[in-house]
Amino acid sequence: MEKETRLEAFERMLEAVQNHYYDTDRKMRRLKEEGKEKTATYRQLMGNKLQYQNMLSMYELYGLCQKSDLTNEE
Repeated sequence: MEKETRLEAFERMLEAVQNHYYDTDRKMRRLKEEGKEKTATYRQLMGNKLQYQNMLSMYELYGLCQKSDLTNEE
């Protein structure tokens, strides 16, 4: 795979992980407002959020993005 193609693929992946992270966070906030923190759905979302957060932290650790890129919530 060419470097340009790899870079484009990485950029798409980073954007997808960020979008999934923020979407999951929004869903969790909504469930929390409804008092549903103990539901299976909330707990599954928490696991997913931690996974996405770990991936974003790894990108930051290896210098592939900056912390400011990771906190750009909508």
